[in-house]
Amino acid sequence: MDMRKLGRSMLCGFLLAGMLAGQAAAVGTSAASAALIEQGSGRVLYAQNADEERLIASITKIMTAVVALEHGDKEQSYTVTAQDMAEGSSMYLKPGDVLRLEELLYGLMLVSGNDAALAVAHCVSGGVEDFVALMNETARKLGMAHSHFANPNGLDAEGHYSSAADMSRLAAYALENQDFRRIVSTASITIGERYLVNHNKLLRLCEGCVGVKTGFTKAAGRTLVSAACRDGMTLVCTTLSDGDDWNDHMALLDYGFANYHMETAVPAGRVLASALVREGTAVSVPLAASEDLCYPLADGETLKIIARAPLSVAAPVVPGQVVGEVCAYLEDREVAKVDLVAAAPSAKKEQPAAPKTWWGLGRCAFSIFPLPEDGEGTVDCF
Repeated sequence: MDMRKLGRSMLCGFLLAGMLAGQAAAVGTSAASAALIEQGSGRVLYAQNADEERLIASITKIMTAVVALEHGDKEQSYTVTAQDMAEGSSMYLKPGDVLRLEELLYGLMLVSGNDAALAVAHCVSGGVEDFVALMNETARKLGMAHSHFANPNGLDAEGHYSSAADMSRLAAYALENQDFRRIVSTASITIGERYLVNHNKLLRLCEGCVGVKTGFTKAAGRTLVSAACRDGMTLVCTTLSDGDDWNDHMALLDYGFANYHMETAVPAGRVLASALVREGTAVSVPLAASEDLCYPLADGETLKIIARAPLSVAAPVVPGQVVGEVCAYLEDREVAKVDLVAAAPSAKKEQPAAPKTWWGLGRCAFSIFPLPEDGEGTVDCF
């Protein structure tokens, strides 16, 4: 590694350690590990042993729901079998019951049905083993380096673990799915003869709470992932092995909202630059941010914005065409970026028709020289 890069990396590490030390002094938890992040950017606002690999109990079901929604059809019907019966928390399914996948997901996320988790796996993949493979594939895609799944319900098992940071990252991703967000924010629902009440008390106790999932086993202790939205900013919190998780989550979420705000550095559609158009009907086109460039900031922090684009682009150019990028920097570290797109069109300029020679061969101009007895003539075509 380049020594200058190594030096910058070490400096960033020291700064981050100092920031987290300051945060730990400002707020604390009873948890073995915890992580608080902003959903859109993933910025870590609080961390406590956040990468430590631990048992996670039923917050596993966040991944189960993500895989089901991405690989299954929520309208698909499923007939419950004896293979779906499981110990622990239950939706109280019985062999022969017929439910849609979406109804199983309510039983999975609201009352933490271990039977619902097995039914979801069988409905989507036909078997638990194939479904678990999808869970681990999704974890790899999301960069969950401290996670591995062995089942869809979270019962203690060898090779089944995650970290507070990974689970916060997973929940932030899951909340981008509107079906997932709707399910986990539901306080109660009636499905057939079943009345399901969400186990997540924070939906009632915490301002702006939108879910996400509770968990408990004797070995894992109490685990909890929560999310709340206030003033346009969504925070995601995870605690593992926490005997006072309700209060800890409310304190951590309040801390995050009190000390950070969502800064819109560049609004969508703002013109930041222009590019010349080669062979276009317009001399140049304006370039604008494709979407809001946002990032959570603490008091006193500021972002530096840099727009990058080529000096010219080839015609034709259509509105929305990606031409460059807009980057936000915090303390010389890139923290967010969005596309820089064309905000106006430019058609390609029609080229005038070339004059034709009297022999009608278009743009070929011939120079014909007498042939020597033993030589060849030359023809130049431009």
